[in-house]
Amino acid sequence: MSRVCELTAKGPMSGHNVSHANNKTKRRFLPNLNEVSLMSETLGRSFRLRISAAALRSVDHRGGLDAFLDKAADADLSPKALRIKRDIAKARTAAAPQDAA
Repeated sequence: MSRVCELTAKGPMSGHNVSHANNKTKRRFLPNLNEVSLMSETLGRSFRLRISAAALRSVDHRGGLDAFLDKAADADLSPKALRIKRDIAKARTAAAPQDAA
């Protein structure tokens, strides 16, 4: 399983451990990934995603998974998240004519 957030594409970064004597050795900064279940109000079901803690706060801030995926760039999303985004869009277009009538 890769260490990449499925919603924000945040992945490992590289840098240095710096000692008191200013010796530098390579290290990796890994994202804080969590396996969470997020509920889609439009589809009425939950999805298990591996996302960073910062992405989880962003989902809450934007008002849920549906609102987050609406604003998210397709290039940042994983194939699984893209499929969820397309399913939400299809469900909304299918529900729109019923609401108008």
